[in-house]
Amino acid sequence: MNKKFALLTVVLAIAVTSAVAGMKNPTVGGQEMYPTKNIIENAVNSADHTTLVAAVKAAGLVETLEGAGPFTVFAPTNEAFAKLPAGTVDTLLKPENKPTLTKVLTYHVGRLSASDLKKQIKAGKGTAELTTVEGGKLWATAKGNHIILKDEKGGTTWVTIPNVFQSNGVIHVVDAVLMPN
Repeated sequence: MNKKFALLTVVLAIAVTSAVAGMKNPTVGGQEMYPTKNIIENAVNSADHTTLVAAVKAAGLVETLEGAGPFTVFAPTNEAFAKLPAGTVDTLLKPENKPTLTKVLTYHVGRLSASDLKKQIKAGKGTAELTTVEGGKLWATAKGNHIILKDEKGGTTWVTIPNVFQSNGVIHVVDAVLMPN
């Protein structure tokens, strides 16, 4: 009986150790996102967010998003930016369009986790109205376990990767660029 107990204990210990070792941080753009790093430190490593990082740099928002937060960033992928009309990104990245670019980017920043969003959606009987750092409005709804955001122009985006926690906030990866009025 003692041998069986000892064997069971060893198997259980190995299983627990393997499970803990197998736990990983979320992967975004092929890279692990570390909760000890800030939003910018993680974003620069995501191959799916090179356009967003370039836009954040052009808008002069790097220092802000490296700050204490907490921030919630609805982070459009490169594919999301590619859905915009041809030439839009290049136009936004020009120095003379910095105010417009800043408005678009800060429209993607708030202060909520996915569970907070779901609570607000439930409390709002299916819709939560969010105010962004830019001052605009977004509306969040849920479809199953997925969160959908609607912008002021009527465009929608799905949160494809929720709750990528950072030292100064959280990133929710989205599949479209949200546009303020």
